[in-house]
Amino acid sequence: MNDKDVRPVILVVDDEPGVRESFRAILKDRYEVLEAEDGPSSLEVVGSHPVNLVLLDVRLPGMEGIQVLERIKTIDEGIEVIMVTAVKTIRTAVEAIRLGAYDYITKPFEVEEILSAVNRVLEKQALEREVLYLRSELSQRDGFDDIVGRHEAMTQTYDLISHVAETTVTVLITGESGTGKELIARAIHRQGPRRSKPFVTVNGAAIPEHLLETELFGHEKGAFTSAYYKKIGKFELATGGTLFLDEVGNLRLDLQAKLLRVLQEREFERVGGVKPIKVDVRIIAATNINLRRAISGGLFREDLFYRLNVVHIHVPPLRERREDIPLLVEHFLKKYNQQFGKAVGRLSRAALTVLQSYEWPGNVRELENIIERSVALARGSVIHLEDLPLELVALGRVPAGNDPIVGLALKRALRQFERQFIFRVMERVEWNQTHAARILGLHRNTLLWKLQTLGITRPPSEA
Repeated sequence: MNDKDVRPVILVVDDEPGVRESFRAILKDRYEVLEAEDGPSSLEVVGSHPVNLVLLDVRLPGMEGIQVLERIKTIDEGIEVIMVTAVKTIRTAVEAIRLGAYDYITKPFEVEEILSAVNRVLEKQALEREVLYLRSELSQRDGFDDIVGRHEAMTQTYDLISHVAETTVTVLITGESGTGKELIARAIHRQGPRRSKPFVTVNGAAIPEHLLETELFGHEKGAFTSAYYKKIGKFELATGGTLFLDEVGNLRLDLQAKLLRVLQEREFERVGGVKPIKVDVRIIAATNINLRRAISGGLFREDLFYRLNVVHIHVPPLRERREDIPLLVEHFLKKYNQQFGKAVGRLSRAALTVLQSYEWPGNVRELENIIERSVALARGSVIHLEDLPLELVALGRVPAGNDPIVGLALKRALRQFERQFIFRVMERVEWNQTHAARILGLHRNTLLWKLQTLGITRPPSEA
């Protein structure tokens, strides 16, 4: 039997046979309906049958409905209860809600009222089951899409992603640079109904101010001196999908006004255009600045902030979730072993201790760069202290007896620094040996000899 064949079970508890029959007539086509005429018999049913929802009369012989409600929640708090009564009193309603009732309806009732209330309850239960399923899936792996971490704050983030993904609600993601805000935005997009549509990103800090408006909204041919052709902006490119506005706090005030209009009216004009263009785009925004402080300073529109901040997800910095560092290291080792064709299995205890004690101003992005470089430089299956950048080791806490400076021969320390320095220069010049030799003040043949003796090779990803 598949899930579609399993019908939700509803228990009707009322001492009047006519009322029970009315409920059965309304519900029997969609749900499995059970009946009980009083409190004790209803508790027997709840204890022996899987019940999703109880329609419970307030006035029952022997045991009041409020008492039955309390006992049902003791047996299984996951069972939802809708109280039913001929006379609705505020006091009784408040008490019922306090004890866990989902809703409260009054006799005589309309068919649509009953069906609507039942549907709301069952949809809520379905969503809760989905969240539980996602949580169980997360416990079997290290991340949500490409997001890695088991810290409590990250678990809460996974729950938020699960809740908002199936909607089109606007989301604001905050956090320091390098914490993975774009990964979260992509996860929301991939888990939602727009997953098959475009995910388009715009970085408000990376695009020159004078180009940002046309980047977002496009322009018509002849809109300005160099507008030799019509340009389609990011909003149009993201039609039907998601537009991720990264570093939205860097937008000029006039662009903030245009963005606000798009959010309110769901339309815009290209630069130089007069025809409104309707847009169907989900907006996810991110920033590493305090927008409330920016509002106080007159740098960000308050009305735009409230339009963007419908659902807020804050990503904690890496230094506040250090217990996730080993998981992240393992994740990046797998990634760059595959990319570079290497078999680096782990970090030495001393190297991992340094990583866990470092403050990580660049957050997860900085850690990934460190692991990428360390895998590229590693000669064996273990990354040791000497494979880490010297400045990182100097700022981290090294276990007693593992200090890379104290007791390290000067010749070895110089060789370690030389290896890392040459590797960085080669990266910067994209492995152009002639250019690198000129920067280093070496003859090209000398550089080739050093590359060979120091074991410096170009990673496959950069070849």
